[in-house]
Amino acid sequence: MGRLLEGQWIPNDLGPDVQGRYVRRATQFRSQIPSPEYPVDGNGRYCLILSHACGWSHRCLLIRAVKGLEDAIPVTFCDPFMGQENGWTLGSEGIVFDVLFPNKRNKKDNNAPAKALHEIYVMAKSDYTGRASVPVLWDTHTGTIVSNESSDIVQFLCKAFDEHATHKGVDLTPTSIGEAAIAEMTKANYDPVNNGVYKCGFASSQKAYTEAAVALFERLDDLENMLSKQRYLLGSSQVTLSDLCLFPTLYRFDQVYYTHFKCSKKHIYEYPNLWGWTREIYQLPGVKETCDMDKIKEHYYTSHESIHPRKYIPLGPDIDFDEPHGRARGYNVAGIDS
Repeated sequence: MGRLLEGQWIPNDLGPDVQGRYVRRATQFRSQIPSPEYPVDGNGRYCLILSHACGWSHRCLLIRAVKGLEDAIPVTFCDPFMGQENGWTLGSEGIVFDVLFPNKRNKKDNNAPAKALHEIYVMAKSDYTGRASVPVLWDTHTGTIVSNESSDIVQFLCKAFDEHATHKGVDLTPTSIGEAAIAEMTKANYDPVNNGVYKCGFASSQKAYTEAAVALFERLDDLENMLSKQRYLLGSSQVTLSDLCLFPTLYRFDQVYYTHFKCSKKHIYEYPNLWGWTREIYQLPGVKETCDMDKIKEHYYTSHESIHPRKYIPLGPDIDFDEPHGRARGYNVAGIDS
């Protein structure tokens, strides 16, 4: 996707390690909310820059929707196509300057709107070196990036903005389960599944691919067994942050990762419990509206020339996420009507 080197865009990435393994680079903007510099504010001070295609962005969009934070935290989306020339782009109009710096709305300013995400990274840090990735949480008051780490952003959305949430009863980190257990489950799924599909797709050696694929399907087998005994990842009483962090990967799996990233040992719909769980999460209020499979497929199948240089978008498979999920019903799930 390209990267920035001391504030200058370079249209090539760093690539895999010497053994052909995909390496996800560490995020660099890791400020916290609340903090003295970044207090909680539900009046539009913070805005999200996301992609419908990106699973890490989808996590943030899910939490925002389920908690009811749409009015508190506005969002803007990158285009589905991500090319080497500019990376993530922001539409023909770009992001208007007023969105990023609303306090300058009544002042004359010659700055043109940003057309690419890497321009926004340079606004935040003029000599930035690294990938210009989504999600981004932007602070309009200080004109900088608060965080580009999805795991931090979802924590802010889960807890810091509760007073501004319209769905007051939604608790995705309940004390009855414990934050440590939620963090452990989320971490257990991250490397083999959430990141594992990328490790399969971008591996540049047979050894690296096989290693990633074996770990991926071993974890899916574990999850299938787990969900045969309980309704959700951490019991049968309620959805937690761990469920919503896993969902974006499984939602994309059969229509993208199975083919595009060669995660082709089994479809998710071949796992009775994982497939039922995926449909149940999809059918929770607010979740479906965060899902855009057309944009997801457009992104993956047109953006990764090293994997799919012809860039055509395959048809199917036809999957009905609205099909009755068959999981136990009849009680309230973390304040979300199931």
